[in-house]
Amino acid sequence: MTGPVAKLLPCGKRLHLQHGPIDLIIGADGDRDAAFTAARARFATVLFELVAEMPLLREPASNNRINVKGQIARIMANAAQPYAGTEFVTPMAAVAGSVAQAVLAAMVDAADLSRAYVNNGGDIALYVTGGHRLVTAINGHDGATLGWVKVTQNDLIRGIATSGRHGRSFSLGIADSVTVLARTAAQADVAATLIGNSVDLPGHKGIGRWPASLLDESSDLGDRRVVTRCDRLSADDVECALLSGLLRAERMVQNGQIMGAGLYLQGQRMTTRSARTVLLERPPLNA
Repeated sequence: MTGPVAKLLPCGKRLHLQHGPIDLIIGADGDRDAAFTAARARFATVLFELVAEMPLLREPASNNRINVKGQIARIMANAAQPYAGTEFVTPMAAVAGSVAQAVLAAMVDAADLSRAYVNNGGDIALYVTGGHRLVTAINGHDGATLGWVKVTQNDLIRGIATSGRHGRSFSLGIADSVTVLARTAAQADVAATLIGNSVDLPGHKGIGRWPASLLDESSDLGDRRVVTRCDRLSADDVECALLSGLLRAERMVQNGQIMGAGLYLQGQRMTTRSARTVLLERPPLNA
Protein backbone atom coordinates (compact mmCIF):
# COMPACT_ATOMS: atom_id res chain seq x y z
CA MET A 1 0.00 0.00 0.00
CA THR A 2 1.42 3.37 -0.99
CA GLY A 3 1.28 6.20 1.52
CA PRO A 4 -0.94 9.28 1.68
CA VAL A 5 -0.63 11.87 -1.09
CA ALA A 6 -1.19 15.58 -0.47
CA LYS A 7 -1.41 18.25 -3.17
CA LEU A 8 -2.40 21.90 -3.11
CA LEU A 9 -4.82 22.51 -5.99
CA PRO A 10 -3.95 25.19 -8.59
CA CYS A 11 -6.25 27.78 -7.00
CA GLY A 12 -4.06 27.65 -3.89
CA LYS A 13 -7.11 27.62 -1.64
CA ARG A 14 -7.96 23.92 -1.61
CA LEU A 15 -6.03 20.85 -0.53
CA HIS A 16 -6.38 17.39 -2.06
CA LEU A 17 -5.58 14.42 0.18
CA GLN A 18 -5.72 10.85 -1.14
CA HIS A 19 -4.84 7.45 0.30
CA GLY A 20 -6.24 4.25 -1.16
CA PRO A 21 -10.02 4.69 -1.55
CA ILE A 22 -10.14 7.85 0.59
CA ASP A 23 -10.18 11.07 -1.43
CA LEU A 24 -10.64 14.43 0.30
CA ILE A 25 -11.04 17.97 -0.99
CA ILE A 26 -10.49 20.52 1.76
CA GLY A 27 -11.09 24.26 1.92
CA ALA A 28 -10.50 26.78 4.70
CA ASP A 29 -10.80 30.54 5.27
CA GLY A 30 -8.59 32.02 7.95
CA ASP A 31 -5.22 30.56 8.95
CA ARG A 32 -5.22 28.25 5.96
CA ASP A 33 -1.60 27.15 6.22
CA ALA A 34 -2.03 25.94 9.79
CA ALA A 35 -5.32 24.24 8.92
CA PHE A 36 -3.84 22.40 5.93
CA THR A 37 -0.80 21.33 7.95
CA ALA A 38 -3.12 19.87 10.60
CA ALA A 39 -5.21 18.14 7.95
CA ARG A 40 -2.17 16.48 6.41
CA ALA A 41 -0.94 15.32 9.81
CA ARG A 42 -4.29 13.87 10.84
CA PHE A 43 -4.83 12.20 7.47
CA ALA A 44 -1.50 10.41 7.58
CA THR A 45 -2.83 7.54 9.73
CA VAL A 46 -6.53 7.48 8.81
CA LEU A 47 -6.51 4.48 6.48
CA PHE A 48 -4.22 2.46 8.75
CA GLU A 49 -6.56 3.12 11.69
CA LEU A 50 -9.59 1.92 9.76
CA VAL A 51 -7.92 -1.19 8.36
CA ALA A 52 -6.80 -2.21 11.86
CA GLU A 53 -10.41 -2.38 13.08
CA MET A 54 -12.17 -3.31 9.83
CA PRO A 55 -13.53 -6.71 11.01
CA LEU A 56 -15.37 -5.02 13.89
CA LEU A 57 -16.55 -2.12 11.74
CA ARG A 58 -18.24 -4.57 9.36
CA GLU A 59 -20.27 -6.14 12.16
CA PRO A 60 -23.79 -4.93 13.10
CA ALA A 61 -23.65 -1.72 15.08
CA SER A 62 -25.06 -3.30 18.24
CA ASN A 63 -21.85 -5.33 18.61
CA ASN A 64 -19.43 -2.43 18.25
CA ARG A 65 -20.02 0.47 20.59
CA ILE A 66 -17.57 -0.49 23.35
CA ASN A 67 -15.15 -2.61 21.32
CA VAL A 68 -13.61 -0.23 18.79
CA LYS A 69 -10.60 1.84 19.91
CA GLY A 70 -9.68 4.44 17.28
CA GLN A 71 -11.15 7.95 17.18
CA ILE A 72 -12.72 7.53 13.75
CA ALA A 73 -13.99 4.03 14.54
CA ARG A 74 -15.71 5.37 17.66
CA ILE A 75 -17.35 8.17 15.66
CA MET A 76 -18.61 5.57 13.17
CA ALA A 77 -19.97 3.23 15.85
CA ASN A 78 -21.68 6.05 17.76
CA ALA A 79 -23.34 7.36 14.59
CA ALA A 80 -24.77 3.92 13.74
CA GLN A 81 -25.78 3.02 17.31
CA PRO A 82 -29.18 4.81 17.38
CA TYR A 83 -30.43 2.49 14.64
CA ALA A 84 -29.07 -0.75 16.09
CA GLY A 85 -31.67 -3.28 17.14
CA THR A 86 -34.34 -1.95 14.80
CA GLU A 87 -32.64 -2.67 11.46
CA PHE A 88 -29.41 -3.90 9.97
CA VAL A 89 -26.68 -1.26 9.92
CA THR A 90 -22.93 -1.40 10.47
CA PRO A 91 -20.54 1.42 11.39
CA MET A 92 -19.31 1.30 7.78
CA ALA A 93 -22.44 3.28 6.88
CA ALA A 94 -20.72 6.27 8.51
CA VAL A 95 -17.15 5.80 7.31
CA ALA A 96 -16.89 8.65 4.79
CA GLY A 97 -18.59 11.20 7.00
CA SER A 98 -16.57 10.14 10.05
CA VAL A 99 -13.26 10.58 8.23
CA ALA A 100 -14.31 14.04 7.05
CA GLN A 101 -15.43 14.92 10.57
CA ALA A 102 -12.17 13.82 12.20
CA VAL A 103 -9.96 15.70 9.73
CA LEU A 104 -12.05 18.85 10.09
CA ALA A 105 -11.83 18.65 13.89
CA ALA A 106 -8.03 18.56 13.66
CA MET A 107 -8.08 21.66 11.47
CA VAL A 108 -10.37 23.61 13.77
CA ASP A 109 -8.28 22.70 16.81
CA ALA A 110 -5.08 23.89 15.13
CA ALA A 111 -6.11 27.07 13.30
CA ASP A 112 -8.19 30.22 13.65
CA LEU A 113 -10.81 29.75 10.92
CA SER A 114 -14.00 31.51 9.84
CA ARG A 115 -15.15 28.76 7.47
CA ALA A 116 -13.88 25.32 6.50
CA TYR A 117 -15.01 22.09 4.95
CA VAL A 118 -13.75 18.57 4.29
CA ASN A 119 -15.46 16.85 1.35
CA ASN A 120 -15.03 13.08 1.26
CA GLY A 121 -16.64 12.06 -2.02
CA GLY A 122 -19.79 14.09 -1.35
CA ASP A 123 -19.96 13.49 2.41
CA ILE A 124 -19.00 16.84 3.89
CA ALA A 125 -18.05 18.10 7.34
CA LEU A 126 -18.59 21.86 7.75
CA TYR A 127 -17.38 24.65 10.02
CA VAL A 128 -19.08 28.06 9.83
CA THR A 129 -18.77 31.06 12.16
CA GLY A 130 -20.18 34.56 12.49
CA GLY A 131 -22.10 35.91 9.52
CA HIS A 132 -20.47 33.53 7.08
CA ARG A 133 -22.19 30.85 5.01
CA LEU A 134 -21.25 27.87 2.89
CA VAL A 135 -22.98 27.09 -0.39
CA THR A 136 -22.55 23.86 -2.32
CA ALA A 137 -24.25 22.22 -5.27
CA ILE A 138 -25.92 18.81 -5.11
CA ASN A 139 -24.83 16.88 -8.17
CA GLY A 140 -26.48 13.77 -9.54
CA HIS A 141 -24.65 10.66 -10.72
CA ASP A 142 -24.65 12.05 -14.28
CA GLY A 143 -23.12 15.37 -13.20
CA ALA A 144 -26.35 17.33 -13.46
CA THR A 145 -27.08 19.76 -10.64
CA LEU A 146 -30.06 18.59 -8.56
CA GLY A 147 -30.12 21.58 -6.23
CA TRP A 148 -28.12 23.70 -3.80
CA VAL A 149 -27.39 23.70 -0.07
CA LYS A 150 -26.94 26.96 1.83
CA VAL A 151 -25.65 26.64 5.40
CA THR A 152 -25.10 29.42 7.94
CA GLN A 153 -23.86 29.33 11.52
CA ASN A 154 -27.43 29.61 12.81
CA ASP A 155 -28.60 26.52 10.92
CA LEU A 156 -26.45 24.31 13.21
CA ILE A 157 -25.94 21.99 10.24
CA ARG A 158 -22.37 20.72 10.28
CA GLY A 159 -22.71 17.62 8.12
CA ILE A 160 -24.02 16.95 4.62
CA ALA A 161 -24.08 13.46 3.13
CA THR A 162 -25.38 12.02 -0.12
CA SER A 163 -26.24 8.40 -0.86
CA GLY A 164 -28.04 6.44 -3.57
CA ARG A 165 -27.77 3.45 -5.81
CA HIS A 166 -25.27 5.16 -8.12
CA GLY A 167 -22.83 5.96 -5.31
CA ARG A 168 -19.62 4.32 -4.16
CA SER A 169 -21.47 1.84 -1.93
CA PHE A 170 -24.28 -0.62 -2.56
CA SER A 171 -27.86 0.42 -1.82
CA LEU A 172 -30.94 -1.58 -0.86
CA GLY A 173 -33.10 1.14 -2.40
CA ILE A 174 -33.58 2.79 -5.78
CA ALA A 175 -33.01 6.48 -5.00
CA ASP A 176 -30.86 8.28 -7.53
CA SER A 177 -29.74 10.50 -4.67
CA VAL A 178 -30.58 11.30 -1.06
CA THR A 179 -28.95 14.31 0.55
CA VAL A 180 -29.14 14.58 4.35
CA LEU A 181 -28.38 17.52 6.62
CA ALA A 182 -27.35 16.79 10.22
CA ARG A 183 -25.39 18.13 13.16
CA THR A 184 -22.39 15.99 12.18
CA ALA A 185 -21.12 14.45 8.98
CA ALA A 186 -21.16 10.96 10.51
CA GLN A 187 -24.82 11.27 11.48
CA ALA A 188 -25.69 12.54 8.02
CA ASP A 189 -23.79 9.68 6.38
CA VAL A 190 -25.66 6.90 8.23
CA ALA A 191 -29.02 8.55 7.73
CA ALA A 192 -28.47 9.08 3.99
CA THR A 193 -27.78 5.36 3.61
CA LEU A 194 -30.88 4.33 5.54
CA ILE A 195 -33.21 6.82 3.85
CA GLY A 196 -31.81 5.76 0.48
CA ASN A 197 -32.66 2.15 1.38
CA SER A 198 -36.24 3.23 2.14
CA VAL A 199 -36.79 4.73 -1.32
CA ASP A 200 -37.97 1.47 -2.80
CA LEU A 201 -40.71 -0.54 -4.50
CA PRO A 202 -40.36 -4.08 -3.10
CA GLY A 203 -41.18 -6.77 -5.64
CA HIS A 204 -41.32 -4.41 -8.63
CA LYS A 205 -40.38 -6.27 -11.81
CA GLY A 206 -38.43 -3.32 -13.15
CA ILE A 207 -35.91 -3.43 -10.33
CA GLY A 208 -33.00 -5.86 -10.43
CA ARG A 209 -31.29 -7.08 -7.26
CA TRP A 210 -28.30 -9.28 -6.49
CA PRO A 211 -26.64 -10.49 -3.27
CA ALA A 212 -24.00 -7.98 -2.20
CA SER A 213 -21.55 -10.75 -1.36
CA LEU A 214 -21.57 -11.94 -4.99
CA LEU A 215 -20.67 -8.45 -6.18
CA ASP A 216 -18.05 -7.79 -3.48
CA GLU A 217 -17.15 -10.57 -1.09
CA SER A 218 -15.90 -8.01 1.45
CA SER A 219 -19.19 -6.09 1.59
CA ASP A 220 -20.60 -5.56 5.08
CA LEU A 221 -24.06 -6.25 3.62
CA GLY A 222 -23.35 -9.97 3.21
CA ASP A 223 -26.03 -11.78 1.22
CA ARG A 224 -28.55 -8.94 1.37
CA ARG A 225 -29.89 -8.17 -2.08
CA VAL A 226 -28.76 -4.79 -3.37
CA VAL A 227 -30.17 -2.89 -6.32
CA THR A 228 -28.29 -3.45 -9.56
CA ARG A 229 -30.91 -2.16 -12.05
CA CYS A 230 -33.86 0.19 -12.03
CA ASP A 231 -35.88 0.58 -15.22
CA ARG A 232 -37.77 3.71 -16.15
CA LEU A 233 -40.70 3.92 -13.73
CA SER A 234 -44.13 5.46 -14.05
CA ALA A 235 -44.66 8.82 -12.36
CA ASP A 236 -46.92 7.14 -9.79
CA ASP A 237 -44.27 4.54 -8.97
CA VAL A 238 -41.61 7.21 -8.55
CA GLU A 239 -43.89 9.17 -6.24
CA CYS A 240 -44.67 6.06 -4.19
CA ALA A 241 -40.98 5.19 -3.77
CA LEU A 242 -40.05 8.74 -2.81
CA LEU A 243 -42.90 8.97 -0.30
CA SER A 244 -41.62 5.85 1.43
CA GLY A 245 -38.23 7.49 1.86
CA LEU A 246 -39.71 10.86 2.81
CA LEU A 247 -41.75 9.31 5.63
CA ARG A 248 -38.56 7.75 6.97
CA ALA A 249 -36.72 11.07 6.73
CA GLU A 250 -39.51 12.97 8.50
CA ARG A 251 -39.43 10.46 11.38
CA MET A 252 -35.67 10.98 11.69
CA VAL A 253 -36.22 14.74 11.85
CA GLN A 254 -38.85 14.30 14.56
CA ASN A 255 -36.50 12.03 16.51
CA GLY A 256 -33.71 14.60 16.34
CA GLN A 257 -31.46 12.28 14.33
CA ILE A 258 -31.18 14.60 11.31
CA MET A 259 -32.10 18.18 10.44
CA GLY A 260 -33.51 17.60 6.97
CA ALA A 261 -33.26 15.69 3.71
CA GLY A 262 -33.85 15.93 -0.02
CA LEU A 263 -34.73 12.84 -2.06
CA TYR A 264 -34.35 12.49 -5.83
CA LEU A 265 -35.52 9.81 -8.27
CA GLN A 266 -35.92 9.96 -12.05
CA GLY A 267 -36.56 13.70 -12.22
CA GLN A 268 -38.83 13.96 -9.18
CA ARG A 269 -37.82 15.58 -5.88
CA MET A 270 -39.20 15.55 -2.34
CA THR A 271 -37.85 17.51 0.63
CA THR A 272 -38.57 17.36 4.34
CA ARG A 273 -40.39 20.39 5.68
CA SER A 274 -37.43 21.26 7.88
CA ALA A 275 -35.01 21.58 4.95
CA ARG A 276 -36.93 23.78 2.54
CA THR A 277 -35.00 26.93 3.37
CA VAL A 278 -31.64 25.14 3.16
CA LEU A 279 -32.07 22.73 0.23
CA LEU A 280 -32.72 25.04 -2.70
CA GLU A 281 -33.71 24.42 -6.31
CA ARG A 282 -31.67 27.42 -7.52
CA PRO A 283 -28.36 28.87 -6.34
CA PRO A 284 -28.80 31.59 -3.71
CA LEU A 285 -27.94 35.16 -4.63
CA ASN A 286 -24.23 35.92 -4.32
CA ALA A 287 -23.46 32.20 -4.03
